[in-house]
Amino acid sequence: MAAREKSLKHRQKHINATFEASSIDSTAVGEKLFGHAEEDEDSDDGPVVFICGKCKLPVGDSLSWDGSEDGQNQIRLKRVTDNVLVGKDNRLYEMGKRSLCLIVDLICRGCHSVLGMVYTSTPKNLDHKRFTFCFNVADIDSYVLGSASQMLAAEGPKEQPVTLEYRGIVEQQLTEMKMLVMSMAHRLEEIEAGLQEGCDEA
Repeated sequence: MAAREKSLKHRQKHINATFEASSIDSTAVGEKLFGHAEEDEDSDDGPVVFICGKCKLPVGDSLSWDGSEDGQNQIRLKRVTDNVLVGKDNRLYEMGKRSLCLIVDLICRGCHSVLGMVYTSTPKNLDHKRFTFCFNVADIDSYVLGSASQMLAAEGPKEQPVTLEYRGIVEQQLTEMKMLVMSMAHRLEEIEAGLQEGCDEA
């Protein structure tokens, strides 16, 4: 029990990354959800999906956003997916000298990593955290819906797929061109024959 608390505290100290490490800033998410930022069309990002940092299972999204704790590198969500298991054992967690809390772990169903915690009992000044899902930013990643940019290059009709219909059209065009060339060659022979006759008569 003590070893587990120690490793949790060590992880808290070790956390240096904010959402910049996972391609999104927590204040940007807040501004996006609550409209505090003046946005132009270019920066109009979609909702954010939060995924387990280890096995990449989706754990929640920004439509359930409840806030962020920059000092602790945590985000709070009101709802999570079934991929998040809530631990059963309450344990003491000390946020500060006078801030003892009871918490249970949030565990990924896929890889059993600890992703964060739920505060089941808090001092009055931390009541806003109670019974929300608090995720450690260092243990999750995020993906902005609509941020995909890679496309296959298509250069008009040259790149059309070779379907039976397309092949039939091409063969028909080739046949028509062949008939036109043969007709022109035949007409040229007639002209040459007429010129030859004119020369012979002269």
